Amino acid sequence: MDLGVLTAILDGNGVPLSDSLDYLSSKGIRWVELGTGNYPGNGHCPVDELLGSKTALAKWEDEFKRRKMRISGLSCHGNPIHPNKAFASTNLDVQKKTIQLAEKIGVKTVVLFSGCPGGSKNDTTPNWVTCPWPEDYLHILEYQWNDVAIPFWTKEAKFARDHGIKLAFEAHPGFIVYNPETLLKLRKACGNTVGANFDPSHFFWQGIDPLAAVRALKGAIHYCHAKDTRVDPIKSSVNGNL
Repeated sequence: MDLGVLTAILDGNGVPLSDSLDYLSSKGIRWVELGTGNYPGNGHCPVDELLGSKTALAKWEDEFKRRKMRISGLSCHGNPIHPNKAFASTNLDVQKKTIQLAEKIGVKTVVLFSGCPGGSKNDTTPNWVTCPWPEDYLHILEYQWNDVAIPFWTKEAKFARDHGIKLAFEAHPGFIVYNPETLLKLRKACGNTVGANFDPSHFFWQGIDPLAAVRALKGAIHYCHAKDTRVDPIKSSVNGNL
């Protein structure tokens, strides 16, 4: 089995792409996932430049070819349904360009977040709901899913599908898709282009058994991150894990 690495941690610490690939190749890594903007940053994958210049794209692709390395996925984790319309629009622009670049270079999977809207059309910040009572929270969820997320992701899933790309959603706290149930809810509403980036690190602390989650997500897993989480027993025994 080949191992891959998301290079965002190296990019975020100022390590250039060429040095990052040299280091990873020396460790036997043959696959990399690259951030294209939004939260992961885009120092290793400047999307606008690569889409705008055949010369720049060819030079960039050669960095991988001459090291016999391949790209497993492109990451544009962001919040394109943020209630701040300017922020959401910027995130969506990166997302669309990431899909277009993935198609151009033959990468089949884009990794991303579902995002989280506000609690109403008047909110200015996201509102992550984790409880069903008082009933205000159920009204928030109805708005977030039926008025915002499902219409948005139905449209964007079609955009991805038209470009031959699968969307691998990382179930993450703070966003409306944060566990298998919410992932499958979005997939049911928007179609099979939507699937999971299976990352158990976000499940452990919620008390989710990753093996049970894999079974629940059978047929809906597009991608995988092998990450871990440590729950501090002293702190969690007092304040829980939420």
